[in-house]
Amino acid sequence: MPTLDWIGKRAVVNHHKAVPYRLVKCDQELSAGAAGEGNLLVEGDNLHALKALLPYYGGKVKCIYIDPPYNTGNEGWIYNDNVNAPEIKRWLGQVVGKEAEDLSRHDKWLCMMYPRLVLLRQFLSKDGSIWISIDDNEVQNLRALMDEIFGKQRFVATCIWQKRYSRENREAIGDVHEYLVVYAENPELFKQSRNRVPLTEEQAKIYKNPNDDPRGRWRGIPMTAQGYRPNQMYEIHTPAGVVHKPPEGRCWSTIEPEFLKLKAEGRIYFGKDQKSQPSVIRYLSEVEGFVPWTWWPHDEVGHTDESRKEVQSIFGTQTAFDTPKPTRLMKRVLEIATNPGDLVLDSFGGSGTTGHAVLQLNKEDGGSRRFILVEMEQKIARDITAERLKRVIAGYGETPGSGGGFRYCTLGEPLFDERGQIAEAVKFADLAHHVFFTETGEPLPPVGRVVLCPPPNANKRRARSDAPYPRSPLLGVHNGRAIYLLFNGILDDKKPSGGNVLTNDVLKHLPPHTGPRVIYGTACRLSANRLKREGITFRQIPYEIKTE
Repeated sequence: MPTLDWIGKRAVVNHHKAVPYRLVKCDQELSAGAAGEGNLLVEGDNLHALKALLPYYGGKVKCIYIDPPYNTGNEGWIYNDNVNAPEIKRWLGQVVGKEAEDLSRHDKWLCMMYPRLVLLRQFLSKDGSIWISIDDNEVQNLRALMDEIFGKQRFVATCIWQKRYSRENREAIGDVHEYLVVYAENPELFKQSRNRVPLTEEQAKIYKNPNDDPRGRWRGIPMTAQGYRPNQMYEIHTPAGVVHKPPEGRCWSTIEPEFLKLKAEGRIYFGKDQKSQPSVIRYLSEVEGFVPWTWWPHDEVGHTDESRKEVQSIFGTQTAFDTPKPTRLMKRVLEIATNPGDLVLDSFGGSGTTGHAVLQLNKEDGGSRRFILVEMEQKIARDITAERLKRVIAGYGETPGSGGGFRYCTLGEPLFDERGQIAEAVKFADLAHHVFFTETGEPLPPVGRVVLCPPPNANKRRARSDAPYPRSPLLGVHNGRAIYLLFNGILDDKKPSGGNVLTNDVLKHLPPHTGPRVIYGTACRLSANRLKREGITFRQIPYEIKTE
């Protein structure tokens, strides 16, 4: 099978494994709305952000959408469309080394994309799909890259989006389209779970109600099918006495008993004069929508002019972000690829169109979809992405608010040092958040839900913990299971008799719980039989701290 090669490939194929795992920190001041909605906006290099988010969301994302740099060489974008952006150049210098000096634009783009796509695949659920916006500059390289990372058998389609509605006269042949390349972790599962495209009111105009049918608007579907089937070649008599046989080369679309059943139910239409060839009545209320096509015209999913006007209506200026995608385009992706409770990931967050579409679609159908957005540049993340989401949530101009909310997050220190130990800068509260979420799938409970208990050998030394989280090894209880963390002297004593090591004395002084317990610590001095008898699962730090 042909493979794609480029300068620097050997340096990046396994680079995702060397990316340090960082803790994710929530900034309450930059967050907005109902923080418990489960939506995240993460500021930081998306390679590091994806590695940090993987323990929480690996295998749980139903739909990934990304709009990476198109590599056009256009230096004018606020999010640099050329992969000579300072952040990417710095990364290439560190990872690829001196060889990066000889890289072409396409080599750099491939080096940038490869490790990110490798990590993104690990987020997909079994029935999940990834949608990537791209144009002609890199579409052929993207397909080859996706075939290598995901596998050719996971390709679903390349959709064509008509981004312009007026003629483009600057080039030899006018450029009026972009692509959406679609892969699925399991194409057959994706086919079974994907939704049909809902009808627009314009498309629904063909459904009428000329006979005032109490069941509502309908249309007649001709009752013929191609081919010859003996049991579908019967005569049909209309109420006006006209006899119809199937046209030459065709047969009726159903057997006679089924036809008679439909006729008895009033589901057969013979025309106003009751003489016409029969049609099966299909009611608008029965129409689930259309099977998605690869052709996405601008009148159905929006265009670039619409997206610029949309940004202008939100920010009062068109210059906030030069190349946003229209919200209608993202809504079409979500309508096809998600259901109301699904998780959506966009690691090239940009102006926040994906988050906007999730909030808007949830308001329209009452869903509870959640989004995770990652944006590299701090100014864009804070002044554009977050600000747009805040205005969509609260409302802007004459547009009512969608409701909901999001947590604004930044990337903290690496969890491990070069020796594989918990880094010195990691504090109790940092690790507590990570341990509880990876163990339960839920955020750390608020202050007040844990039971405090005097530690053994207590003294006045403070453990290194962050207010406002309580100084207790019991992080919380989830589904009857208590989660404990013995770390950084939370019990005021790092000696084996009363600190980070689980001993008889430490066990006596832990906040009580009658159900099963999971206890994280640097070592355990209790026997396997004792742990089983006490209903304790012990996880050793740092070796059993989940990072994938």
